[in-house]
Amino acid sequence: MTTPRFYCPEILAQNGIAELPEQAAHHAMRVLRLQAGDRVSVFNGRGGEGDASITEIGKRNVTLDIVDWHTVERESPLQVRLAQAVSAGEKMDFTLQKAVELGIGNIQPLASERSVVRLSGERAEKRVAHWQGVVISACEQSGRNRVPEVAPIRPLLDWLGQQDGSGLCLMLSPTAEVGLRGLPQPTGSVTLLIGPEGGLSPAETKAAQRYGFTPVRLGARVLRTETAALAALAAMQTLWGDF
Repeated sequence: MTTPRFYCPEILAQNGIAELPEQAAHHAMRVLRLQAGDRVSVFNGRGGEGDASITEIGKRNVTLDIVDWHTVERESPLQVRLAQAVSAGEKMDFTLQKAVELGIGNIQPLASERSVVRLSGERAEKRVAHWQGVVISACEQSGRNRVPEVAPIRPLLDWLGQQDGSGLCLMLSPTAEVGLRGLPQPTGSVTLLIGPEGGLSPAETKAAQRYGFTPVRLGARVLRTETAALAALAAMQTLWGDF
């Protein structure tokens, strides 16, 4: 049986005591049916992980004893920021979950001209919090010990206007003339811009190019928004990362 892993955003150290967050505690008690004495693995999202033993289970809390601490890292040497236009339904959850498994460094949700979903105010804040939870769960499942941040939703053109052009900036386009294999290996970070279900508008495409984004294609076929991001990440990890 695989040792259950839990995100615990406390300061964790060997021989220390920690309490699982409420949602993680509920999952440990009600779903996994863990008991005092069971062993688990914990991480706080800032690197490293601990072997822990459950010492107490209350009505809503689970207390742990950190038995051992490991400085193990599982991050890719390729640092990629995913700038993803918000997609509808469960597509965005799927994209973020799998992007974390593929080693994404951080995530910038964007509101673009052709976005089907329109979010603002409290609804936007709740959705971002939900996405951050999806990311944490993906880290628990995939063994990552650093949690990528999901930034607040930004209008695409506003976000572009604040980019400094550093690193390799790419945007997927089915009409681009060059593929990933035609690019030199990046020496720094990579920013990957993905449009929504209907793609980026002509104005957004031109704006992205003005701010230093290079159009690239993934074969001769048009990919859905949730497929495009993951295919590009997998290809970049193969070419330049740790695949």
